[in-house]
Amino acid sequence: MATIRDIANKLGISPGTVSKGLNGASDISESMRQAVLDTAVELGYKPKTMQFDKKICIMVENMNYESIDQFGYEIISGFERAAARKNYEVTIIPTNLTLQTKEQYDTFMLKNGYLGAFLLGFELHDDYVKQLDHTKVPTVLLDNFIADNKHVGYVGTDNYEGIKNAILHLKSLNHRKIAFLNGTKNSMITQKRQDAFLQAMEHAQLTPFESLIAYGNFNEDCAKDHVESFLKHGATAILCASDLIASGVMKELSLKNLQVPKDISVIGYDDIPLAKYLTPSLTTIRQNRTELGNSAFVLLDSLIHNIHISRIELRPEFVIRDSTSPALS
Repeated sequence: MATIRDIANKLGISPGTVSKGLNGASDISESMRQAVLDTAVELGYKPKTMQFDKKICIMVENMNYESIDQFGYEIISGFERAAARKNYEVTIIPTNLTLQTKEQYDTFMLKNGYLGAFLLGFELHDDYVKQLDHTKVPTVLLDNFIADNKHVGYVGTDNYEGIKNAILHLKSLNHRKIAFLNGTKNSMITQKRQDAFLQAMEHAQLTPFESLIAYGNFNEDCAKDHVESFLKHGATAILCASDLIASGVMKELSLKNLQVPKDISVIGYDDIPLAKYLTPSLTTIRQNRTELGNSAFVLLDSLIHNIHISRIELRPEFVIRDSTSPALS
Protein backbone atom coordinates (compact mmCIF):
# COMPACT_ATOMS: atom_id res chain seq x y z
CA MET A 1 0.00 0.00 0.00
CA ALA A 2 1.27 3.48 -0.89
CA THR A 3 2.47 5.79 1.90
CA ILE A 4 2.62 9.55 2.38
CA ARG A 5 6.33 9.38 1.59
CA ASP A 6 5.56 7.65 -1.73
CA ILE A 7 3.26 10.53 -2.66
CA ALA A 8 5.87 13.07 -1.57
CA ASN A 9 8.58 11.40 -3.68
CA LYS A 10 6.29 11.27 -6.70
CA LEU A 11 5.52 15.00 -6.48
CA GLY A 12 8.94 16.13 -5.25
CA ILE A 13 7.51 17.75 -2.12
CA SER A 14 7.82 17.15 1.61
CA PRO A 15 5.74 14.56 3.49
CA GLY A 16 4.42 17.43 5.59
CA THR A 17 2.98 19.14 2.53
CA VAL A 18 1.38 15.85 1.47
CA SER A 19 -0.19 15.50 4.93
CA LYS A 20 -1.58 19.03 4.68
CA GLY A 21 -3.05 18.26 1.26
CA LEU A 22 -4.71 15.10 2.48
CA ASN A 23 -6.14 16.73 5.58
CA GLY A 24 -7.50 19.93 3.99
CA ALA A 25 -5.06 22.38 5.60
CA SER A 26 -5.64 26.00 4.66
CA ASP A 27 -1.99 27.00 4.24
CA ILE A 28 -1.36 25.24 0.90
CA SER A 29 -2.77 26.19 -2.49
CA GLU A 30 -5.83 24.49 -3.94
CA SER A 31 -3.77 23.38 -6.95
CA MET A 32 -1.23 21.67 -4.68
CA ARG A 33 -3.99 20.04 -2.64
CA GLN A 34 -5.55 18.70 -5.84
CA ALA A 35 -2.18 17.39 -7.04
CA VAL A 36 -1.72 15.56 -3.73
CA LEU A 37 -5.19 14.01 -3.93
CA ASP A 38 -4.77 12.99 -7.57
CA THR A 39 -1.41 11.37 -6.86
CA ALA A 40 -2.79 9.62 -3.79
CA VAL A 41 -5.55 8.13 -5.95
CA GLU A 42 -3.07 7.14 -8.66
CA LEU A 43 -0.86 5.30 -6.16
CA GLY A 44 -3.77 3.67 -4.34
CA TYR A 45 -3.12 5.45 -1.04
CA LYS A 46 -5.61 4.96 1.81
CA PRO A 47 -5.33 6.92 5.08
CA LYS A 48 -4.90 4.80 8.19
CA THR A 49 -8.03 6.40 9.65
CA MET A 50 -10.10 4.85 6.82
CA GLN A 51 -9.27 1.44 8.25
CA PHE A 52 -11.26 2.34 11.37
CA ASP A 53 -13.92 4.82 10.16
CA LYS A 54 -16.52 2.70 8.38
CA LYS A 55 -17.96 5.40 6.13
CA ILE A 56 -19.75 4.58 2.87
CA CYS A 57 -22.11 6.53 0.68
CA ILE A 58 -25.08 6.16 -1.63
CA MET A 59 -24.94 8.41 -4.70
CA VAL A 60 -28.33 9.02 -6.30
CA GLU A 61 -29.07 10.49 -9.71
CA ASN A 62 -32.31 10.48 -11.75
CA MET A 63 -34.19 8.54 -9.08
CA ASN A 64 -36.80 9.59 -6.52
CA TYR A 65 -36.31 8.09 -3.09
CA GLU A 66 -37.63 10.37 -0.34
CA SER A 67 -41.12 8.88 0.15
CA ILE A 68 -42.30 5.28 0.39
CA ASP A 69 -44.22 5.62 -2.89
CA GLN A 70 -41.01 6.28 -4.84
CA PHE A 71 -38.87 3.63 -6.49
CA GLY A 72 -35.64 4.28 -4.59
CA TYR A 73 -37.09 4.49 -1.07
CA GLU A 74 -37.10 0.78 -0.20
CA ILE A 75 -33.76 0.17 -1.94
CA ILE A 76 -32.06 2.79 0.21
CA SER A 77 -33.89 1.64 3.35
CA GLY A 78 -32.78 -1.95 2.77
CA PHE A 79 -29.19 -0.82 2.21
CA GLU A 80 -29.14 1.41 5.31
CA ARG A 81 -30.57 -1.29 7.59
CA ALA A 82 -28.02 -3.85 6.39
CA ALA A 83 -25.19 -1.32 6.83
CA ALA A 84 -26.33 -0.43 10.35
CA ARG A 85 -26.04 -4.07 11.39
CA LYS A 86 -22.36 -3.92 10.43
CA ASN A 87 -21.82 -0.50 12.06
CA TYR A 88 -21.25 1.40 8.83
CA GLU A 89 -22.07 5.10 8.60
CA VAL A 90 -24.06 5.81 5.42
CA THR A 91 -24.33 9.19 3.69
CA ILE A 92 -26.81 9.82 0.87
CA ILE A 93 -25.42 12.13 -1.80
CA PRO A 94 -27.77 13.48 -4.50
CA THR A 95 -25.68 14.10 -7.60
CA ASN A 96 -25.91 15.26 -11.20
CA LEU A 97 -23.69 15.69 -14.26
CA THR A 98 -22.52 19.16 -13.14
CA LEU A 99 -21.32 17.85 -9.80
CA GLN A 100 -19.50 14.96 -11.49
CA THR A 101 -17.49 17.31 -13.71
CA LYS A 102 -16.15 19.23 -10.73
CA GLU A 103 -14.14 16.38 -9.21
CA GLN A 104 -12.96 12.91 -10.19
CA TYR A 105 -14.84 10.05 -8.55
CA ASP A 106 -11.80 8.50 -6.84
CA THR A 107 -10.65 11.90 -5.59
CA PHE A 108 -14.06 12.67 -4.14
CA MET A 109 -14.17 9.34 -2.34
CA LEU A 110 -10.66 9.70 -0.91
CA LYS A 111 -11.13 13.30 0.17
CA ASN A 112 -14.32 12.48 2.05
CA GLY A 113 -13.04 9.27 3.60
CA TYR A 114 -15.56 6.91 2.02
CA LEU A 115 -14.58 3.24 1.84
CA GLY A 116 -17.03 2.55 -0.98
CA ALA A 117 -20.24 3.62 -2.69
CA PHE A 118 -23.57 2.36 -4.02
CA LEU A 119 -24.61 4.21 -7.20
CA LEU A 120 -28.32 4.50 -8.00
CA GLY A 121 -29.97 5.90 -11.12
CA PHE A 122 -26.78 6.52 -13.10
CA GLU A 123 -26.63 6.18 -16.89
CA LEU A 124 -23.82 4.92 -19.10
CA HIS A 125 -22.82 8.40 -20.31
CA ASP A 126 -22.35 9.78 -16.77
CA ASP A 127 -18.81 10.86 -15.96
CA TYR A 128 -18.58 8.78 -12.81
CA VAL A 129 -19.75 5.63 -14.59
CA LYS A 130 -17.12 6.15 -17.29
CA GLN A 131 -14.45 6.48 -14.59
CA LEU A 132 -15.38 3.15 -13.01
CA ASP A 133 -13.43 1.22 -15.65
CA HIS A 134 -10.26 1.93 -13.69
CA THR A 135 -11.37 2.81 -10.16
CA LYS A 136 -9.92 1.02 -7.17
CA VAL A 137 -12.75 2.22 -4.94
CA PRO A 138 -15.20 -0.57 -4.01
CA THR A 139 -18.37 0.38 -5.89
CA VAL A 140 -21.75 -1.25 -6.49
CA LEU A 141 -24.07 -0.24 -9.32
CA LEU A 142 -27.79 -0.86 -9.57
CA ASP A 143 -28.70 -2.08 -13.08
CA ASN A 144 -25.33 -1.17 -14.60
CA PHE A 145 -22.33 -3.43 -15.12
CA ILE A 146 -18.64 -2.63 -15.52
CA ALA A 147 -16.64 -5.48 -17.04
CA ASP A 148 -13.06 -6.36 -16.11
CA ASN A 149 -12.78 -4.35 -12.89
CA LYS A 150 -12.73 -6.49 -9.77
CA HIS A 151 -13.53 -3.47 -7.58
CA VAL A 152 -16.97 -2.85 -9.15
CA GLY A 153 -20.06 -5.04 -8.80
CA TYR A 154 -23.62 -5.14 -10.12
CA VAL A 155 -26.90 -5.77 -8.33
CA GLY A 156 -30.22 -6.20 -10.11
CA THR A 157 -33.16 -8.44 -10.94
CA ASP A 158 -33.34 -11.16 -13.60
CA ASN A 159 -35.04 -9.23 -16.38
CA TYR A 160 -35.47 -12.21 -18.68
CA GLU A 161 -37.29 -14.35 -16.14
CA GLY A 162 -39.69 -11.54 -15.25
CA ILE A 163 -40.47 -10.53 -18.83
CA LYS A 164 -40.74 -14.14 -19.98
CA ASN A 165 -43.43 -14.77 -17.37
CA ALA A 166 -45.29 -11.65 -18.49
CA ILE A 167 -45.20 -12.72 -22.16
CA LEU A 168 -46.32 -16.27 -21.37
CA HIS A 169 -49.18 -14.84 -19.31
CA LEU A 170 -50.30 -12.68 -22.23
CA LYS A 171 -49.97 -15.58 -24.65
CA SER A 172 -52.20 -17.69 -22.38
CA LEU A 173 -54.79 -14.93 -22.76
CA ASN A 174 -54.52 -15.22 -26.56
CA HIS A 175 -52.54 -12.01 -27.09
CA ARG A 176 -50.29 -12.16 -30.14
CA LYS A 177 -49.53 -8.54 -31.00
CA ILE A 178 -47.75 -7.36 -27.89
CA ALA A 179 -46.22 -3.88 -27.73
CA PHE A 180 -43.23 -3.01 -25.57
CA LEU A 181 -42.69 0.54 -24.28
CA ASN A 182 -39.17 0.74 -22.92
CA GLY A 183 -37.20 3.35 -20.96
CA THR A 184 -34.46 5.70 -22.13
CA LYS A 185 -32.01 4.52 -24.79
CA ASN A 186 -28.79 5.43 -22.95
CA SER A 187 -29.35 3.03 -20.05
CA MET A 188 -27.99 -0.47 -19.64
CA ILE A 189 -31.19 -1.64 -17.95
CA THR A 190 -33.18 -0.46 -20.96
CA GLN A 191 -31.04 -2.58 -23.26
CA LYS A 192 -31.30 -5.58 -20.94
CA ARG A 193 -35.09 -5.32 -20.89
CA GLN A 194 -35.19 -4.90 -24.66
CA ASP A 195 -33.10 -8.05 -25.09
CA ALA A 196 -35.26 -9.87 -22.55
CA PHE A 197 -38.43 -8.89 -24.41
CA LEU A 198 -37.09 -10.18 -27.73
CA GLN A 199 -35.86 -13.44 -26.17
CA ALA A 200 -39.14 -13.95 -24.32
CA MET A 201 -41.16 -13.43 -27.50
CA GLU A 202 -38.99 -15.99 -29.27
CA HIS A 203 -39.40 -18.41 -26.36
CA ALA A 204 -43.18 -18.00 -26.58
CA GLN A 205 -43.03 -18.44 -30.38
CA LEU A 206 -44.50 -14.99 -30.93
CA THR A 207 -43.40 -12.37 -33.47
CA PRO A 208 -41.93 -9.11 -32.08
CA PHE A 209 -43.06 -6.41 -34.52
CA GLU A 210 -40.70 -3.45 -34.90
CA SER A 211 -43.69 -1.11 -35.08
CA LEU A 212 -44.72 -2.28 -31.60
CA ILE A 213 -41.38 -1.57 -29.86
CA ALA A 214 -40.46 1.93 -28.71
CA TYR A 215 -38.10 3.79 -26.38
CA GLY A 216 -39.54 6.42 -24.07
CA ASN A 217 -38.31 7.22 -20.58
CA PHE A 218 -39.09 5.96 -17.11
CA ASN A 219 -41.90 8.46 -16.52
CA GLU A 220 -45.62 8.63 -17.33
CA ASP A 221 -45.20 11.36 -19.94
CA CYS A 222 -43.70 9.12 -22.62
CA ALA A 223 -46.97 7.22 -23.09
CA LYS A 224 -48.60 9.99 -25.10
CA ASP A 225 -45.88 9.73 -27.74
CA HIS A 226 -46.36 6.02 -28.45
CA VAL A 227 -49.78 4.65 -27.47
CA GLU A 228 -51.55 5.90 -30.58
CA SER A 229 -48.97 4.24 -32.83
CA PHE A 230 -49.27 0.96 -30.92
CA LEU A 231 -53.04 1.01 -31.38
CA LYS A 232 -52.70 1.87 -35.05
CA HIS A 233 -50.51 -1.20 -35.55
CA GLY A 234 -52.95 -3.53 -33.82
CA ALA A 235 -51.52 -4.03 -30.33
CA THR A 236 -53.84 -5.91 -27.96
CA ALA A 237 -51.46 -5.65 -24.99
CA ILE A 238 -48.73 -3.23 -23.91
CA LEU A 239 -45.83 -4.36 -21.72
CA CYS A 240 -44.09 -1.43 -20.04
CA ALA A 241 -40.56 -1.18 -18.65
CA SER A 242 -41.82 0.44 -15.43
CA ASP A 243 -45.01 0.90 -13.47
CA LEU A 244 -44.83 4.67 -14.03
CA ILE A 245 -44.80 4.10 -17.79
CA ALA A 246 -47.74 1.72 -17.40
CA SER A 247 -49.64 4.33 -15.39
CA GLY A 248 -49.12 6.82 -18.21
CA VAL A 249 -50.26 4.25 -20.78
CA MET A 250 -53.47 3.59 -18.82
CA LYS A 251 -54.21 7.32 -18.61
CA GLU A 252 -53.61 7.73 -22.32
CA LEU A 253 -55.91 4.81 -23.15
CA SER A 254 -58.60 6.31 -20.93
CA LEU A 255 -58.35 9.60 -22.82
CA LYS A 256 -59.03 7.60 -25.99
CA ASN A 257 -62.12 6.06 -24.37
CA LEU A 258 -60.52 2.62 -24.26
CA GLN A 259 -60.97 0.35 -21.24
CA VAL A 260 -58.20 -1.62 -19.57
CA PRO A 261 -58.26 -4.61 -19.77
CA LYS A 262 -61.44 -5.02 -21.83
CA ASP A 263 -60.03 -3.28 -24.90
CA ILE A 264 -56.30 -3.65 -24.24
CA SER A 265 -54.18 -5.25 -21.51
CA VAL A 266 -51.34 -3.47 -19.73
CA ILE A 267 -48.42 -4.84 -17.68
CA GLY A 268 -45.86 -2.85 -15.69
CA TYR A 269 -42.48 -3.54 -14.12
CA ASP A 270 -41.29 -2.93 -10.51
CA ASP A 271 -44.48 -3.22 -8.42
CA ILE A 272 -44.11 0.14 -6.72
CA PRO A 273 -46.91 0.90 -4.21
CA LEU A 274 -48.79 2.85 -6.89
CA ALA A 275 -49.38 -0.33 -8.92
CA LYS A 276 -52.03 -1.91 -6.73
CA TYR A 277 -53.94 1.36 -6.33
CA LEU A 278 -54.36 2.10 -10.04
CA THR A 279 -57.79 1.52 -11.58
CA PRO A 280 -57.70 -1.24 -12.59
CA SER A 281 -54.92 -2.55 -10.35
CA LEU A 282 -51.77 -3.21 -12.36
CA THR A 283 -50.43 -6.63 -13.33
CA THR A 284 -46.68 -6.21 -12.97
CA ILE A 285 -43.23 -7.75 -12.51
CA ARG A 286 -42.19 -7.26 -8.90
CA GLN A 287 -38.67 -6.36 -7.87
CA ASN A 288 -38.03 -6.86 -4.16
CA ARG A 289 -36.47 -3.45 -3.65
CA THR A 290 -35.67 -3.95 0.04
CA GLU A 291 -33.68 -7.07 -0.83
CA LEU A 292 -32.00 -5.21 -3.71
CA GLY A 293 -30.73 -2.68 -1.18
CA ASN A 294 -29.69 -5.39 1.28
CA SER A 295 -27.89 -7.30 -1.48
CA ALA A 296 -26.14 -4.13 -2.63
CA PHE A 297 -24.70 -3.67 0.84
CA VAL A 298 -23.63 -7.33 1.07
CA LEU A 299 -21.85 -6.92 -2.25
CA LEU A 300 -20.21 -3.63 -1.28
CA ASP A 301 -19.05 -5.01 2.07
CA SER A 302 -17.54 -7.98 0.24
CA LEU A 303 -15.68 -5.72 -2.19
CA ILE A 304 -14.37 -3.61 0.69
CA HIS A 305 -12.96 -6.81 2.22
CA ASN A 306 -11.36 -7.87 -1.09
CA ILE A 307 -13.95 -10.52 -1.93
CA HIS A 308 -14.39 -9.75 -5.60
CA ILE A 309 -18.00 -10.65 -6.38
CA SER A 310 -19.02 -9.66 -9.90
CA ARG A 311 -22.81 -9.53 -9.58
CA ILE A 312 -25.84 -10.41 -7.52
CA GLU A 313 -29.09 -10.95 -9.40
CA LEU A 314 -32.41 -11.52 -7.64
CA ARG A 315 -35.42 -13.41 -8.96
CA PRO A 316 -38.51 -11.34 -9.85
CA GLU A 317 -42.09 -12.25 -8.99
CA PHE A 318 -44.91 -11.96 -11.53
CA VAL A 319 -47.97 -10.39 -9.90
CA ILE A 320 -51.31 -10.83 -11.67
CA ARG A 321 -53.92 -8.19 -10.91
CA ASP A 322 -56.77 -6.66 -12.93
CA SER A 323 -55.11 -4.93 -15.89
CA THR A 324 -54.89 -8.07 -18.07
CA SER A 325 -57.64 -10.18 -19.59
CA PRO A 326 -58.18 -12.30 -22.73
CA ALA A 327 -57.63 -10.56 -26.05
CA LEU A 328 -60.71 -9.60 -28.03
CA SER A 329 -61.28 -12.17 -30.74
